[in-house]
Amino acid sequence: MPLVTTGELVTRAAAGRSAVAAFNIITLEHVEAVIAGAESAEASVVLQVSENAVKFRYGRLLPLARAAAVAAERASVPVALHLDHVQSDDLLRQAADAGFSSVMYDAARLPYEQNLAATRAAVDWAHAQGLWIEAELGQVGGKPGPGGREESAAPPLDAHAPGARTDPAEARAFVGDSGVNALAVAIGSTHAMTTRTATLDHDLLKRLSATLDVPLVLHGSSGVPDHELAAAVAGGIAKVNVGTALNIAMTGAIRDFLAAHPEAVDSRKYLSVGREAMVRAVTGIIRTVGRPAA
Repeated sequence: MPLVTTGELVTRAAAGRSAVAAFNIITLEHVEAVIAGAESAEASVVLQVSENAVKFRYGRLLPLARAAAVAAERASVPVALHLDHVQSDDLLRQAADAGFSSVMYDAARLPYEQNLAATRAAVDWAHAQGLWIEAELGQVGGKPGPGGREESAAPPLDAHAPGARTDPAEARAFVGDSGVNALAVAIGSTHAMTTRTATLDHDLLKRLSATLDVPLVLHGSSGVPDHELAAAVAGGIAKVNVGTALNIAMTGAIRDFLAAHPEAVDSRKYLSVGREAMVRAVTGIIRTVGRPAA
């Protein structure tokens, strides 16, 4: 079916007190697995391409974007394309022509006023192109810095650093002054977690949900257990970002296959095993976030 917009999916999810799952894709196997998992769960889904994934693909956005768009158009469920954690204005300006309906603009490395100014400028440009814009107030812990190491808490407002939280009043001001369509909030999740041990601050989420009039997004969801994810959706999270969980599933399945079949050289053999592991992970996460906790 034709591509749908991220804004449409997230707005509908927020109205229904559920969430749309958004998965970061790196390879064609990721694309196929996310769509197959969404079809198995009979749910809409967002395919996300991060700036880091673009760098991995030799700095070229279009090959992966075009593949994702073609696969999405052949899906039996609604699929949207989202450009994730964009810091480069040049990459931002490629979004619309590459088929993306939304962008997460990431100026969180900057002090608050500079973050706000950069985000406001991105919003003005993006809205003129018909793009839906998500932002955040700080960095999510676990993201590698330019040297490949995890960045320390540098910005004055580092709302997504491990242990940090988003202030409702500051968030309200940021949303109002920037004009963003959605906000990623820091309530206890962290990027790149390989264990599902995060505990979310549900009291804070309740206050953020009551204070803000835009959909709320949870980053770093791979490290959040199912019961915490379900409770977060019930508390107002309308978009759940997942990346590391797919890579854990894929890598673990491939590692096990190659250990059992050391003679294997046909990449289709182990990539298919990795892809199916991701399908199962996608299906499980979608079923969790699509049903708010009682």
